[in-house]
Amino acid sequence: MNLGERVKKAIGVEGSFKETILPMIYYSCTNIFAGGAGYIIGLYFLPFLTEVENIDTNLAGLVVMFATVWDAVTDPAMGIITDRTHSRLGKHRKYLALGAPVLAASFIMLWCSFGISAKGNPTLTMLYYTLVYMLYKTAYTIIMVPHTAMLPEMAPDYSLRTQYVSVGYLFNSAGMVPSFLFVACIFGFVNMKNFSSDDRGRFMWSGVVLALFYAAGVLITFFKTKEKSSEHNEYPHFDKSYVFREYAQVFRNRSFRQYFVISLFYTMSTGFYNNTKYYLIRYVANKSSLYNLLTSVAGVAEASAFPFNYALTMKYGKKRCGTIVTPLMIAGLAIGLFVPETGGGAKSLITAVLLFLSMVLYPFGFSGIGFVTNNIFPDITDVDELITGRRREGVISTFSTLIKKSVSGVMSAFVGFILKGFGLVTGDAVAEYEKLNNTVYPQSAAGILGVRLCVAAIPLVLTAISLICLRRFNMTKNDHDMIRAAIATKKKYGSVKLTKEQITICEQISGQKFCDMWIGQNNESTFTDENGEKKEPVLEKDENGEYIIPDAPEENETKEVNVK
Repeated sequence: MNLGERVKKAIGVEGSFKETILPMIYYSCTNIFAGGAGYIIGLYFLPFLTEVENIDTNLAGLVVMFATVWDAVTDPAMGIITDRTHSRLGKHRKYLALGAPVLAASFIMLWCSFGISAKGNPTLTMLYYTLVYMLYKTAYTIIMVPHTAMLPEMAPDYSLRTQYVSVGYLFNSAGMVPSFLFVACIFGFVNMKNFSSDDRGRFMWSGVVLALFYAAGVLITFFKTKEKSSEHNEYPHFDKSYVFREYAQVFRNRSFRQYFVISLFYTMSTGFYNNTKYYLIRYVANKSSLYNLLTSVAGVAEASAFPFNYALTMKYGKKRCGTIVTPLMIAGLAIGLFVPETGGGAKSLITAVLLFLSMVLYPFGFSGIGFVTNNIFPDITDVDELITGRRREGVISTFSTLIKKSVSGVMSAFVGFILKGFGLVTGDAVAEYEKLNNTVYPQSAAGILGVRLCVAAIPLVLTAISLICLRRFNMTKNDHDMIRAAIATKKKYGSVKLTKEQITICEQISGQKFCDMWIGQNNESTFTDENGEKKEPVLEKDENGEYIIPDAPEENETKEVNVK
């Protein structure tokens, strides 16, 4: 069995390697950027600002917060733009080529102030990094909103979407692992030294290399994927209230509201944890030399969870892996409450053991609910079409990217203000003290408490809320197939007749009365089949009891529909 066949067997797909796996690979190349850049920024950007560029934690948090406010403006705008694009390349794909050079330039600038910070003016330095981070967020939006919006069209089937998401996870790792290993080797893999202003040059060159790496992945997706032309698409009239109506209508979708709440609390939790993890290791445990090694263990733990999550999803449905492994994430967070403060001897050994245990449990558990949210997102677009009769992937994907980016950014600001308010001291003041006294800087009890609140206590509550909401989410594969069959039938024949049970499922999943939705309007009709017989457009099942999804009618094909 060759490599291509082995890959197909591993993720459970049928068909030729060229027609099945290659499209997934090409589409997922952009995930090299999404996974790699996000991972490096999450690991090093706040420590870079506070330890290397000497910005106070509250000002560093403001850098991220202001960029997030900008993000809140650009994401919805990009969703509208991509959904209304006329192009022979399709609605979404061309924006990847436009965003790639902006991504490369802005990512380099994130790690280099070109001498501004050396002037010793923290306000000016903060302003520079705020503007640069806003530029980077713009590049991310230009690329990731259209890229996310492409998935429902490229993978219309319920299980095929899981396979695309799974390959995407692998390519997230293909971005994360080389990026991390590259940076870790520069700063010390097993024995990383504490960051200081002397590290500016190494951060800059790391940014240059990684920027080119990420831009290349985005361009591969652009050149190697295909999308239907949208040159002749017709869109609703655009006026000043159009944007408000589009996004307000999204929240009419009950499945979307559930997805939104699950993702919101989950992302808030990971935002608090990821933005504080370095400070726990550096200032509470005094184990910064192990930072890259601990991060490696966490990466291995998260990657090892993927086969488990995939198998559970394919066998039991899309939410099962989240409900099973998320408690491990909660256990990993709880350890942060008990990691001993700086000490030697046995205490130091206990501290190291607890940190490594946390770095195994947290990412393994965190991967489950993350896998769920990525998996159920494309299905939300089909429920939206059930309600509106339109494909609005851009509008829906806006909320997916907005949650992941902006909420995490707001958490960065919260973390910065909390740590500053509790009196945590960072930067060259700590480095100079430790160099002169050859001992650990004595952080206050309040400062240590602030770190524990942000890295453990608050994320515990947020994760528990997300898990409770996840347990209440219900859309099975059979439900999704029925929805797709209903949409396809109505688009083919002009109407669809559903049973009471099917209507109830549609209402429960959408949160709307059947008669108020597009799928339930103007359904009193019959059509004439190829044998000349008049029939009602009902949903049919195959010999395995699965719904048959009617083929879309050809562009010039017309069906005789008789309205009763």
